[in-house]
Amino acid sequence: MSNLSGRGVVAGLPAWDRCAVMGVVNVTPDSFSDGGRWFDTTIAVKHGLDLVAQGADLVDVGGESTRPGATRVDEDEELRRVIPVVRGLAAEGVTISVDTMRARVAEQALAAGAALVNDVSGGLADPAMVPVVAAAGVPFVVMHWRGFLQGGGVKGVYADVVTEVVDELHARVEAVLDGGIAPDRIVVDPGLGFSKEAGHDLELLAHLDRLLGLGHPVLVAASRKRFLGRVLAGPEGAPPPARERDAATAAVSALAAHAGAWAVRVHEVRATADAVRVARAVEQARGHQNAPAGDTRTAETPSRSPEGHR
Repeated sequence: MSNLSGRGVVAGLPAWDRCAVMGVVNVTPDSFSDGGRWFDTTIAVKHGLDLVAQGADLVDVGGESTRPGATRVDEDEELRRVIPVVRGLAAEGVTISVDTMRARVAEQALAAGAALVNDVSGGLADPAMVPVVAAAGVPFVVMHWRGFLQGGGVKGVYADVVTEVVDELHARVEAVLDGGIAPDRIVVDPGLGFSKEAGHDLELLAHLDRLLGLGHPVLVAASRKRFLGRVLAGPEGAPPPARERDAATAAVSALAAHAGAWAVRVHEVRATADAVRVARAVEQARGHQNAPAGDTRTAETPSRSPEGHR
């Protein structure tokens, strides 16, 4: 599917004219790809600003790892990690998403300047989350994660992964709407890598049009994930380390942007920022080719700085 104009606008956030790039700042010692690198507040804020300089449209700040097998962090510790970073980035005018499953963390992050709540449990981990987000009137990312929907024994088993993920996301969105969050402030995320095998992730990417059919903007978070390692390893090779999957991440970002994703969430911004701009230029060229006879308009070429980045 190709869909530039249909990727959607999220109320309360800037209306980007292409797929947005969400840079990741993990203020954690144990995240799967960059744990410990940005654990200090000053370093984390600087990293967030560097991501913006490289082309990130918004920055996702999280203080709790959701990698497989991770132990949940204490709420006060999550607050200690996240809030100073949010406050520091907000002071520089950065559009901030807070990555948390806790309502109290979300509430304090919003008060510190965050503009979006990204909850990998879709509001299921903390029953106070949806009321807090609804009261604040901010956008909310509803991610699919069967770990919060069914028992662990069946969480990775799908007869038809695309249909089941779409149906389960639809049900969760309906619950979030019933909880008072406005429809134009809901973003959906297929939850690549969460209770899913590599083949499941690839099928979901191949059918993003089905997710777009839910009627809400779609966030794709494929950055450095295990399924990319499996693809790069081939049938018998060893998957490369997470930090060696950035080129593959940029490829997925371009494909997702071309398919109509609202945003892509990535650790390494520079290559993905270029990738989504190329996807946009191709879309514009396609629109020009399909223009009515006599229409002499040319597709706009994205402006570039001397370094090639915003």
